[in-house]
Amino acid sequence: MGRSRQGGEPVTATLQTYTHDDTSRTLETEKGVLHYHEAGDGPPLLLLHGSGPGVSGWSNYQGNLPTFAKHFRTLILDFPGFGKSYSCDENPMLAALPAVLDFLDGMDLGPVPVVGNSMGGSIAARLASGHPERVKRLVTIGGVGTPVFSASPPEGIKLLVQFVEDPTRDRLVAWMESMVYDKAILTPEFVESRWKTASDPAALSDVRKLFNAATLAAMRGPNGAAAVSQVEMLSRIQAPTLITFGRDDRVTPLDSSLLPMRLIRHCELHVFPNCGHWAMIERKDEFESTVLAYLLRDREN
Repeated sequence: MGRSRQGGEPVTATLQTYTHDDTSRTLETEKGVLHYHEAGDGPPLLLLHGSGPGVSGWSNYQGNLPTFAKHFRTLILDFPGFGKSYSCDENPMLAALPAVLDFLDGMDLGPVPVVGNSMGGSIAARLASGHPERVKRLVTIGGVGTPVFSASPPEGIKLLVQFVEDPTRDRLVAWMESMVYDKAILTPEFVESRWKTASDPAALSDVRKLFNAATLAAMRGPNGAAAVSQVEMLSRIQAPTLITFGRDDRVTPLDSSLLPMRLIRHCELHVFPNCGHWAMIERKDEFESTVLAYLLRDREN
């Protein structure tokens, strides 16, 4: 939060407060209703959330919305199978990219900067790779690349599968603890909010399509084909790209950044110390400062 001087005294700049319901919007598509949040003026900015129990666009980015909305018309999309968007019969990962394209078309958006966390980062990278005309700048928070040295599957994914197979509050907390460096941010209110949505039967059904025993088996098996696919995808990204990682990420380990850092032509890397998988929550101020500085370069050129 910025500070300025007025009458010789430091004054803390205030940000507008937004609520879930005031920013809630829907878009009708042929496949169903896509839910999103919208706030702010200026050029559009698209935020894509990660995966997991109780996750939505709002749960990922509600704390960052006031800062981004000062500079951008900020759009936070719920993927199919998450939040209030339509449920999908297939794996939500397969439905996500087509839904983003439907959203961009339905909102009549030209090339936009895209910020994605975890699954959202992966989808944003695939969007930039396969549809370069759609992405002005790309920012990812974990979720991109493949581990070079770390064991697979990572701890966070194993704990996530344990939760969806036996969805107890204790298992949810264990998974949430693997997502952060400092457990102090997991306040009772934060945990209760996630538990309320994560224990919903419909939400659990969609998450189970993405994370299950078969997921773990695939991650343990030979990954040569997946690595080749990653190389091909990353090499096609032309948009200026900022990759961000938490140094202590136990879901997408830091060594996952090595491949995209080398293969994406216009790529920068920022690592947040003492930070897990949710950099936008755990290192909120540093994250917003770093990402805004990167996105606002277009205003200066």
